[in-house]
Amino acid sequence: MAGKSNNHSRMARSPSHRPGQRRAKLDPFDRAILRVIQRDNKTPQRAIAEAVNLSAAAVQRRIAAMEAAGIITANTAVVDTAALGLAITAIVEVHLVDERAATVDAAKALFRADADVQQCYYVTGGISFVLVILSSDMVAYEETTRRLFAHNPAVATFRSLIALDRVKSGNNVPIA
Repeated sequence: MAGKSNNHSRMARSPSHRPGQRRAKLDPFDRAILRVIQRDNKTPQRAIAEAVNLSAAAVQRRIAAMEAAGIITANTAVVDTAALGLAITAIVEVHLVDERAATVDAAKALFRADADVQQCYYVTGGISFVLVILSSDMVAYEETTRRLFAHNPAVATFRSLIALDRVKSGNNVPIA
């Protein structure tokens, strides 16, 4: 690749890459592109190029490089939960019986694999995990809590907070 500009090299994934770990220094053009595609990832590249003062080809190369580096982790659709009949959003605090690696890893695997768990965070501060769970109704939610928590010997306690209103949600990350 001598003589060619290689955007991938400045954003190469480090060998010890972990999700959420910073992998590359983003320049102002990268940040501007990210702002646009976080609002709507279906924005045509020519429109992004106009908005950030680059060529469409440069935008395409930069997006591909950010995807390869793991900076852009997915292109997804945000779905209206009510349209799918998912009326219950629960935020759940989970306390494990202990914080041994095997216990935590098993809980992570269980929560990651469960379709009702929309988000899962392993946290500090006296709680082991915070989860966001979607259910169609309270009967379905109770089934989920029994499956994940009540019948799970690794769970000491759990506490449910039922959302009354979704004031703000989404995946937009603040980009300086």
